[in-house]
Amino acid sequence: MPQDAIPGPGRSHSGAPHSRAIRKRGLAGRLDSLRGFDLGVYSILAVTHPSANVPVIQVSIRSDYDPAAHLELGRALRRLRNEGILIVGSGSSSNPLDPGDAVAGSRAFDAWLVNAVVDLPPVQRRRCLLDWKRAPYARIAHPREDHLMPLLVVVGAAENEPGQVIYREDGPKSLSSYRFGNSVASTDTVGLLPSISTSKIEAQETAE
Repeated sequence: MPQDAIPGPGRSHSGAPHSRAIRKRGLAGRLDSLRGFDLGVYSILAVTHPSANVPVIQVSIRSDYDPAAHLELGRALRRLRNEGILIVGSGSSSNPLDPGDAVAGSRAFDAWLVNAVVDLPPVQRRRCLLDWKRAPYARIAHPREDHLMPLLVVVGAAENEPGQVIYREDGPKSLSSYRFGNSVASTDTVGLLPSISTSKIEAQETAE
């Protein structure tokens, strides 16, 4: 699907306050009004909002995949929820690349992730996610962290709110999606669901 098929409304400077909020947290960030939609943005919103009538600010993950930095990124964006803005983390609870290990690896890791996100108190939840590489089959489920880091962003934004599973797929690859918040209002945060954008905030470690 061509990315310009979703011409979302808004202005190129609409992400400026949020970019400043990110930098105040000590994270590098810049606005990029030229880069197009990421796969996780347009592939989902083309289905959920085909008329492209919802403005969305797209925020990148960091190139170093630092879990602590992504939690902090979520904290920087937390105030958006008070403005009625939905925060969506676009990723996957498991993304195994080796078909031979996909079933066992994704099931074991997904079970660990559900326990960490839903069953543990917030402080323990954050500790587990920071140390996610110790989880069973961690590197089978996530050879690279790019599909997992968006979850840490929404966990940082939700902070002490409980998480719940809102979607589960058990095979052949196990997948789960989560929601943080007590209602379906736009102040919730949603994790591991793929987020139209007129501006993009780069929150990557590498400097321009």
